Amino acid sequence: MNRYERNAPAISQAEQETLASKRALVAGCGGLGGYIIEFLGRTGVGHITAVDGDVFDASNLNRQLLSSSETLGKKKPECARDRMSKVNPDISVEPVCRFITEENVAELAAGHDVVLDALDNGKTRLLLAAAARSAGIPLVSGAIGGWHGRVLVLYPGDNADFLWEGPQPPSPGNLCATAACVASIQASEAVKVLLGRPNVLRGRMLEINMLSAVWEEVELKW
Repeated sequence: MNRYERNAPAISQAEQETLASKRALVAGCGGLGGYIIEFLGRTGVGHITAVDGDVFDASNLNRQLLSSSETLGKKKPECARDRMSKVNPDISVEPVCRFITEENVAELAAGHDVVLDALDNGKTRLLLAAAARSAGIPLVSGAIGGWHGRVLVLYPGDNADFLWEGPQPPSPGNLCATAACVASIQASEAVKVLLGRPNVLRGRMLEINMLSAVWEEVELKW
């Protein structure tokens, strides 16, 4: 049976072949990134670069797909590679066990068709967004806090830096269901970007309230 048989007809055979040739950078392999890698890998995106300088600890077990009692203390990108080698060996996952910095972000972003922001702090998001703009690569950004999440897509020329500027607010916690929900939307938007599908979340931000079950769109003006 064809691995991607159940993707059709939502994704055509020609589109499936297109995805196999695409390269996605996932910045962060934690709460959002682990699910994003899983979703992109199962969908058939041919190459995923997984970037994170962290290792798993017990505080990750409540929400991070790649964390388990067996992966505690192990490098997150390498765990992503190992998992996807079992889930879908037809794709490649390149682990990059480094934190994103001003010195390496341009090099990391280069050569990809889409960048996915699964980071947890505004300073690094700003670096990643600037590098994606400079390289002419679309960026799919997601963030979570407690029961809330947000997703938006930035193309070269778009600028939503105001979303990440200023001091980092206190954490309201991070829930597994919120991370999985936001990551699934990010992965869907990335697939649409890679396939040139219409109606991506560009020029608008999706605000998700899991507690009240209300989803709202916020118009963004550059």
